[in-house]
Amino acid sequence: MTAADLPASTTEPDGAAVVRVLSYNVRSLRDDTAALARVVRACAPDLVLVQEAPRFFRWRKAAARLAEATGLYYVTGGAPAAGPLILASLRVKVERAEDVLLPSTPGLHRRGFATAVVRVGGARLSVLSTHLSLQAEERARHAQALVRQAAALGAEHTVLGGDLNEPPGGPVFGRLAEGFQDCWATAPWGGEATSPARAPRQRIDAVFASHGVEVLGCGVPQGLPGVSRADLAAATDHLPVLAALRVPTLG
Repeated sequence: MTAADLPASTTEPDGAAVVRVLSYNVRSLRDDTAALARVVRACAPDLVLVQEAPRFFRWRKAAARLAEATGLYYVTGGAPAAGPLILASLRVKVERAEDVLLPSTPGLHRRGFATAVVRVGGARLSVLSTHLSLQAEERARHAQALVRQAAALGAEHTVLGGDLNEPPGGPVFGRLAEGFQDCWATAPWGGEATSPARAPRQRIDAVFASHGVEVLGCGVPQGLPGVSRADLAAATDHLPVLAALRVPTLG
């Protein structure tokens, strides 16, 4: 399957919206940023849930450059969320945004969430980007906090995504799948494995959606226009996950 097989962004007459959501670990922009921008642009996303965005020296300028290179705008995240970040297209209207820092564990990298409530057409949804811990116990705690944060945002529908540092079958994947649809499992499209980018063998990156959302397709995009396999390998050390979601209006 190629990128052309995934439904395009659109707003339906009743206000329901088809929204393209991309989750992507960009490894602090330490790789080929031109290739990364080509990949993101070719995916034509409405929302990009970024992990490992720059979070130290001049991180705001780095986030601005990424947004400009991809034709998107910065919503929230980066250093205030310890790495997760959200970008959006101009069809996305932001109601509010919030960065959440999680309690730190001595000796481990501090984690957080980038979150927002947005409107696309007549649809309203909560959006969360996360990068969970490499340590199993902390990862489980943070997954519980992610679920609580999604509920606290209070929108009618939810999409969350990120680098879970755990494959399907693990307890975190299971916990998230209790309350949300694992979009790949619901409507598999494209490729499955996301890491490492040069020779993918495991699915540790995912997009989840609440049960009121219709998943039209989700997976690692293939056959992107103007993007080579070399671009995908050079852009960062993870492959992206792209989902097309039909988000209904209220009622």
